Amino acid sequence: MTYQSPISPGVSWYEASVGDRPAYLPLDGDANVDLAIVGGGFTGLSAAAEAAKLGASVVLVDAARFGDGASGRNGGQLNTGQRSTADEHEAALGHERAKALFDLAEEAKQHMLAFTEQNGIDIDYTQGHISVAHKARYVDEFRAYPDMMAERFGYPHLRFVDRAETARIVGSERYFGGVYDSGTGHIHPLKLVVGTAKVAAARGARLHENTKVTGLGRANGRITVETASGTISADRVLLAVNAHGDEKLERTMASHVMPIRSFIGATVPLEGEFDKTVLPGRQSVDDSRFVVRYFRRLKDGRLLFGGREAYGGETPADIEAGVRRQMTEIYPALRDIEITHAWGGSVGITVPREPFVREVMPGVTAMGGYSGHGVMLSNFTGKMWAEAVAGNRDRLGLFKELVVPPFPGGRRFRKPLLTLALSWYAMLDRL
Repeated sequence: MTYQSPISPGVSWYEASVGDRPAYLPLDGDANVDLAIVGGGFTGLSAAAEAAKLGASVVLVDAARFGDGASGRNGGQLNTGQRSTADEHEAALGHERAKALFDLAEEAKQHMLAFTEQNGIDIDYTQGHISVAHKARYVDEFRAYPDMMAERFGYPHLRFVDRAETARIVGSERYFGGVYDSGTGHIHPLKLVVGTAKVAAARGARLHENTKVTGLGRANGRITVETASGTISADRVLLAVNAHGDEKLERTMASHVMPIRSFIGATVPLEGEFDKTVLPGRQSVDDSRFVVRYFRRLKDGRLLFGGREAYGGETPADIEAGVRRQMTEIYPALRDIEITHAWGGSVGITVPREPFVREVMPGVTAMGGYSGHGVMLSNFTGKMWAEAVAGNRDRLGLFKELVVPPFPGGRRFRKPLLTLALSWYAMLDRL
């Protein structure tokens, strides 16, 4: 039976290849716990696994299936650092805070890899990533970046690659140079979702899919989480819904974290000359566009390609056609290659592209807006929340201190203004 997500269009290659994906029954009746978590993506499941390990009673609910949002449908790239680069943070926040944010991201990367190894979760981790310049005028900046990161931020895994080497690595003459990162890589994200859920359940967290939250309130000094099939009473609540926030449920997060739609396709396994020339080293790639194009080779040899975005919340009638058009700009020889899977999902972004972490009601923390760096950051952010509510070290302060304003325009004009702004930047990519 083919599963179709109720919140995301298209059956993804991840769903087709994940293997065992346990189903978790909807909530049935009331629950009284220490912690309630709304959202079964990377953030929520990581928080549940860590909190249960620390001895808390936990109930987690999700409106659909775990991983139906961005966590199970993204490009699978880990990246390095935050969405804003370390030198951008340094210019805005000073070296000490910039270094702390970068080090936190590196710890997030190492934690995720260690967590999967310790718990026997095979996430298809493949090492190697290259960021490429799609305009010649960006090359000098790319050339200087590795030395700056090594000298000021202690990250020695970057090296500049010229146009010829970039072409050999990527298998395309489209780019003018790049930065190769041997300290990161890419994964099968839905395998991480499934594995983290299994760990959380094994540690005693109660997990429920297909359980939509309809309201938040307070009763008898505790927070209530209302659903159609029962009420959860908890001391603390984590809203880990990211791009799927609902203004009717909680307005603050919904005004600070907005969804943009991103679309991905996966080809048949590449063979023959294509296998030898298109990313033969199996690295992942992202380019310098504002509307980023990202692609990688999968373990079975397929090319996964993403980048087409929609800003008004709509889904194009033909996802495959849009993906193919962008893919063949970089790989013209693949114009007739079969695309076996094409899908989309919502990425949560904020105005400054910084994570949104804030207490939005007494005892209720909302977290999201990872702006394309969620594969790495969201897992660790959930862990840090669990540590903080347990009374251990509170490192969420680094994110809470970041200035993340709401999107302008109020409820009526927020989405149209976002569409206009992002469409403008997409046009600049083409100039």
